Amino acid sequence: MSISAALSTAQQIFNNTGTQTSVTSTNIANTQNANYAKRTAVLVSNGNGALVASTTREQNEPLLRQTIASTALASGQSTLAAGLEEIRSLLGGNDYETSMSTKMTTLLNNLGAYAAKPSEATLAATAVSSAQDVVNTLRTTSTELQAIRARTDAELKTQVDKLNNLLSQFEAANTAVVQAQAINRQDNNALDTRDTLLKQISEIVGISSTIRAGGDMALYTSDGTTLFETIPRAVTFTPTKTYTAATEGSVLRIDGFELKPGVGGETSASGSLQALLQIRDDIAPTFQSQLDEIARGLIVAFAETGPNDDQPALAGLFTNGIDKTVNDSGSRVVGLAATISVNAFVKDKPTLLRDGDINGASPAYAWNPTADSSYSALLDHYSQMMQAKGSFDEDTAVGGTDIDLMSFASDSTGWLEALRSSSVTATETKTAMQSRAAEALSSETGVSLDEELSLLLDIEQSYKAATKLVSTIDEMISALLTAAG
Repeated sequence: MSISAALSTAQQIFNNTGTQTSVTSTNIANTQNANYAKRTAVLVSNGNGALVASTTREQNEPLLRQTIASTALASGQSTLAAGLEEIRSLLGGNDYETSMSTKMTTLLNNLGAYAAKPSEATLAATAVSSAQDVVNTLRTTSTELQAIRARTDAELKTQVDKLNNLLSQFEAANTAVVQAQAINRQDNNALDTRDTLLKQISEIVGISSTIRAGGDMALYTSDGTTLFETIPRAVTFTPTKTYTAATEGSVLRIDGFELKPGVGGETSASGSLQALLQIRDDIAPTFQSQLDEIARGLIVAFAETGPNDDQPALAGLFTNGIDKTVNDSGSRVVGLAATISVNAFVKDKPTLLRDGDINGASPAYAWNPTADSSYSALLDHYSQMMQAKGSFDEDTAVGGTDIDLMSFASDSTGWLEALRSSSVTATETKTAMQSRAAEALSSETGVSLDEELSLLLDIEQSYKAATKLVSTIDEMISALLTAAG
């Protein structure tokens, strides 16, 4: 080997070790960065030994797709679980102390106590007070439930804005990748950014991706709607600030197509948007319908029809808050839970609960016209009516025929708890799946500190060999110069 060739080889080694050290140092600096893919300096042979031809980036498309899919499912499930937990809080603690079932059981027990001692005015007042507690709970729960829908709607708007922003960033990263490939170069930083954005987007909406010619990537939602193709597609949503039981939230559209809500406790929602829609448009309205049916059932159970059940029904202990009508159709009255009231006449005179003709409409409505202090038939009648079989709206998810009011209220609590329980279990499962997918991806494309430190030692040895070669060349040149005089 000539001296010039040796110098060229040494220079090449220095260049290689410099590049390799830079790449390895960058890898080590990103050891804890889950969104960084390991870089490798690729060496190829040339006339003077080896040359760093390129810096490649570790990729595993199947694992990346699995991570994105599992991230979307875990995000949707955890969002639903959080929403159900918030609704569940309206029932109180583990004993469901603020549930309708608990409040109505207290009312039933107080009616029984009053029936046992109908002469006790304090027991009459206690029964009416427990009825007021039932009303307050219904109205408060209904109001809070609609507030949850309003907050969910606001979160939908926040998530939509975030998604549109991420898609804008994705466009910039995708453009950088395409432009780099157009000049036969690979922009590793842009690829990292694009993959990171994919993960963030999948938390909001489930996606699938396709790599096209030139490295261009197109995105589609899990139901096939185009989300990004050269440019971002419009994700539109108009928030609704105030909610009542009759309010329907606005539609969320992607590229003009409506995004459907998730279904079930182990939800089909892929991403947070579908889960939020499920809470706002399915779960909360269904629970509201159950509250409305409980309110209607109470009005029917305590309606006045006279001792012979031959008088037109008038609202008794409970009214709709507007008039004295009684709806015994077996169908929900939308928003009734928010307006139900205790009859003002009973508040003023609690013993009317024992005697009847609460509204003073006609003596024909009176069960105890002489106000006999030992009379309890009407109180027993109310207790029986709360446990009598009837019909409840089937659209409430727990309704149907041959169901009593107490069982309906209990089934409502059970329905929400079953939904929440299955959601919690599914959240644990899907979160574990997402974690395992992310770990598998990291093990394939992430940085191993041990490997990088070992590589640094190898690079150090190459550098030492180059310095030894330069030292030898220096000695040879010195010897030649000395020999030449």
